[in-house]
Amino acid sequence: SAIRKCFDYIEHYYGRTLRLDSIPDDDRPTYAMIQKADTVGTFQIESRAQMSMLPRLKPACFYDLVIEVAIVRPGPIQGDMVHPYLRRRQGKEAVDYPSQEVRSVLERTLGVPIFQEQVIKLAMVAAGFTPGEADQLRRSMAAWKRRGGLEPYEKKLLAGMQARGYRREFAERVYRQILGFGDYGFPESHAASFALLVYVSAWLKCYHPAAFCAALINSQPMGFYAPAQLVRYAREHGVEVLPAD
Repeated sequence: SAIRKCFDYIEHYYGRTLRLDSIPDDDRPTYAMIQKADTVGTFQIESRAQMSMLPRLKPACFYDLVIEVAIVRPGPIQGDMVHPYLRRRQGKEAVDYPSQEVRSVLERTLGVPIFQEQVIKLAMVAAGFTPGEADQLRRSMAAWKRRGGLEPYEKKLLAGMQARGYRREFAERVYRQILGFGDYGFPESHAASFALLVYVSAWLKCYHPAAFCAALINSQPMGFYAPAQLVRYAREHGVEVLPAD
């Protein structure tokens, strides 16, 4: 991988041995760079969609990166989760929970389900699904765009939530969000693994831009940018790029 190559270059030329677990945590300059969407070449957050989201979400800690990775996906976008989350994060919309059970599932994401696990837990705590039924819902979520199969769950979800005192509006919103996850949503564990590589690649770009650019070029083809673009961005960050010798 490009990160592995970058580690090798830093060790060879600067005598510093790095591993994923040796990168300093919570580095402020790295997060400042991410918030400005100065992320060309970084893992996962270099696409135009991600770069458009970064200045709005303004990741400031590792869990923010977990959310950033997961929220720019077809599932959350189709399920109308992105704008409510941003409004709540920016203090433009109140965060409310219809019950303590729902709060326990959604508090970390400001009342908006962003991860697949949250949708499954909601079905259990708010609609009374058994663990087995919730697992079947998960399987149907993954396959419904190809062959359908969510229709039997709609009635059970709506009826279960209303029987437990939840308003129909809330129940219907949850179901729409489940439909959105049929367009591809992330499990939280998957997003966390990706977020680690996001942070490490951003830290390398911030502190070792020359080694980072060389590693990207020597890992082609990959990513969204051609070598000439990577070189141009590196030069804009003060990296001296010499002709081939």
